[in-house]
Amino acid sequence: MNEPYDPLDYENLARSVVNALLAQAPAPLPLDVAGAGVYAIYYAGVLEYRDSEMASDPIYVGKAMPSGGRKGGGKAGQSPDRALYRRLRDHAKSISQAANLSVAETECRYLVVVPVWISLAEQFLLRHFRPLWNSVIDGFGNHDPGRGRRASARPRWDILHPGREWAGRLSATEDRATILADVQKSLIARPGPP
Repeated sequence: MNEPYDPLDYENLARSVVNALLAQAPAPLPLDVAGAGVYAIYYAGVLEYRDSEMASDPIYVGKAMPSGGRKGGGKAGQSPDRALYRRLRDHAKSISQAANLSVAETECRYLVVVPVWISLAEQFLLRHFRPLWNSVIDGFGNHDPGRGRRASARPRWDILHPGREWAGRLSATEDRATILADVQKSLIARPGPP
């Protein structure tokens, strides 16, 4: 006998979020959008570590929480300001600063989400797409760690895509070849979407 359909089952919720995001038309960065929610960034240009089969997959997914959301701020029912716009603007700036990337070859899909569901929606997207800039090539979403934490290692993303001034001040503890080898290993072991 078949199990009854449960719309709140984890897999059904995840599928719903993925489908809602994919129903949105891709748009160039940065987007002038109001609200908070989740997004997927696509890079149409050539990346030495990505094969042509992955070109239609997002290279990064993320979330934009409303102001004060991480600290429990904000009021119920209050407009979630322009969190998506600010986060996507920061990403466009990072891409434009990279010596080997072009913001003109970047697009984004976004979904305005009720704030209580944003983190869960991001987890669904991460699990479904397994984007390279969220996993093996981490650091794209990072900000300047500040003067007191300059002993940190340079993010892998900045080793492969140099140009952000603050990242250039951090120590490169890995080389390109090591990171690219790790990417290839991850692609071989990569299962299809759940």
